[in-house]
Amino acid sequence: MAIVNAAAVKNLPWEERPAECPDVVWRYSGNPIIPRYPFPGAQGVYNSAAIAYGDAFIGVMRVEYRDSMPRLHVARSRDGIHWDIEQEKIVMTGADAEIARPAYTYDPRVCRLDDQYYVTWCNDYHGPTIGIARFEQLENAFLPYNRNGVLFPRKLRGRYLMLSRPSDNGHTPFGDIYVSESPDLVHWGRHRWVMGRGGQWWQSTKVDAGPIPVETTEGWLLFYHGVITNCNGFVYSMGAALLDLDDPAKVIYRTNEYLASPSAPYETVGFVPNVFFPCAAIADAPTGRIALYYGAADTCTALCFCRVDEVLAFLKAHSTVF
Repeated sequence: MAIVNAAAVKNLPWEERPAECPDVVWRYSGNPIIPRYPFPGAQGVYNSAAIAYGDAFIGVMRVEYRDSMPRLHVARSRDGIHWDIEQEKIVMTGADAEIARPAYTYDPRVCRLDDQYYVTWCNDYHGPTIGIARFEQLENAFLPYNRNGVLFPRKLRGRYLMLSRPSDNGHTPFGDIYVSESPDLVHWGRHRWVMGRGGQWWQSTKVDAGPIPVETTEGWLLFYHGVITNCNGFVYSMGAALLDLDDPAKVIYRTNEYLASPSAPYETVGFVPNVFFPCAAIADAPTGRIALYYGAADTCTALCFCRVDEVLAFLKAHSTVF
């Protein structure tokens, strides 16, 4: 299987799988790549976006302050591992004043689309909804309440597509993923159910889209997180699904086993324990290698790796659609 609609990434962050590791996804030995307390006044950087840009990398980081309120910050890196984070938060311009001054902004994604770069994030407008920006902030995509807005990296049938999870003002109900269409990134409709929580316990409470889908010759490869509620609270793990190229509402394969779950100390201990939250995937088209960035325990940023052909083989061998 080949990656399409993606460029070669000359200096993709990469580390070969350790000989003793049997898993399809393996962690970077230098994790976490962004630790707790990265600069004065910040208590954590996690659930952030990153993208290759020329010979370097650009990030939009979720920075949590010591008042526990998240803001978005720009970050830059030469190697995708060592990041310089601007200490001034991003201030959006161009938007209606009604939506331009949110109380919080978090969990961003960055998507290259039509030779422009778009940021989506969880925005605050009388509750969580989906903010969108390119050079300027656009209208919020949906009514409250909604989370995890993830654009597709190209149009289908002349329309933009976005995954999201309708919700309430909390963190648990309405745990299913939908796809919506738009002619202009402002007016959204034709909402279609993609996949829901349930089935295996690790994804029984809710599921959410993770990084921008990776286009392959066999379908859209979507990494997502699934959540279980156990006796000590939530546990966030990572799975994958393959969506139909022409109709992403159709799920071809979906993992019935997780690809990764909190196990390292920086994933199991932190502000919110037991969180493995994938938010960015940088794919190198010629080699099929992917570097995945994820938030760990709502505290720090970590990195893991996989190969597209191995993920697809795992999907085919461990798949359930429900």
